[in-house]
Formats: sequence, C-alpha cells, structure tokens
Amino acid sequence: MPRVSGGPATRRRRKRILRKARGYVASRSKLFKNAKQAVIKSGQYAFRDRRNRKRDFRALWIVRVTAACRERGISYSRFMHGLKLANVILNRKMLSEVAIADPAAFDKLVELAKQNVTAAA
Repeated sequence: MPRVSGGPATRRRRKRILRKARGYVASRSKLFKNAKQAVIKSGQYAFRDRRNRKRDFRALWIVRVTAACRERGISYSRFMHGLKLANVILNRKMLSEVAIADPAAFDKLVELAKQNVTAAA
C-alpha cells in the first residue's frame, strides 16, 4: 500500500497554530514547534488569568470602599457588618461605584451602617 503524506491536513493544522501565534516575538511566531508551545502556554495563562481577574477586581473594589469608609470614620468590616444587619444587599462593585460617583448616597449608607452596628452592640 502506498504511503499517504497527509499534506493538506498537516498544512491546515500548522497554519492554524501559526495564525494564533501572530504577533509573538522571533521564532515563537515563525517556527511551528516554538509557536505551538507558545500558543499552548498562552492558553494556560488565559485560562488561569480569567479566574484571577475576578479576584483582582474584588480586591480593588474592597480597597476603594475601605478608603471611602475611612474618610467617614468607620472601618470597612464594621461598615459591611452594619449593611448586613440593615439588610442592604449591595455587592462590593456597586458600593465602590456609589462611593466614587455619588458620595452623598454613600454617606447615607455609612450612617445606616453606623446605626445598625451601634444598635446591635
């Protein structure tokens, strides 16, 4: 039986990898083996960092809310505890947006939290 080269399929597979590796530096975008390794590694980084991004943004929102709370004389943990006691259901992203965009509304939230923390104590 004659040997089959599989040329078109191989070329298509290699072109697909090299297309994904466009913009990479030096041999990582030119040579198939190096490009394949780079594309696989970049996929691993992308998978990992899609999860880390959620972690990073939550930390950023907490830092923003903490700074806004400190300006108003309450700690972040007491503020969050007070909101929970007051049955205010706002996530950290929205709290940070309110702290930046509408300081008057954030002042009201702080007062509400302070009232509930002192009432519970």
